[in-house]
Amino acid sequence: MPEIKFRLYISGKTGRSERTIANLRRILDEMAGAEYELAVCDVLVDPQAAENEKILATPTLVLTSPPPARRFVGDLFDAAKILPYLDVSFRAKGE
Repeated sequence: MPEIKFRLYISGKTGRSERTIANLRRILDEMAGAEYELAVCDVLVDPQAAENEKILATPTLVLTSPPPARRFVGDLFDAAKILPYLDVSFRAKGE
């Protein structure tokens, strides 16, 4: 079972959404010393999920585990901004 769980909220299958997903997976793969799980939720397909989580903008990345839950809204292309904000303790691979 993955120690770290994320949920990414996007709006539709657009080029920007696909780039966001690919870039986020690249960042997590490069940084992950532990297993992680990334679930992607398209708010156009599942608007109730967005409503339940009070998602107001996309892309929104939510760290769901370990607690406390944290959110990062907006540009997901800079790992230096994302991971410290989420307070995720990744180790570089090979450490």
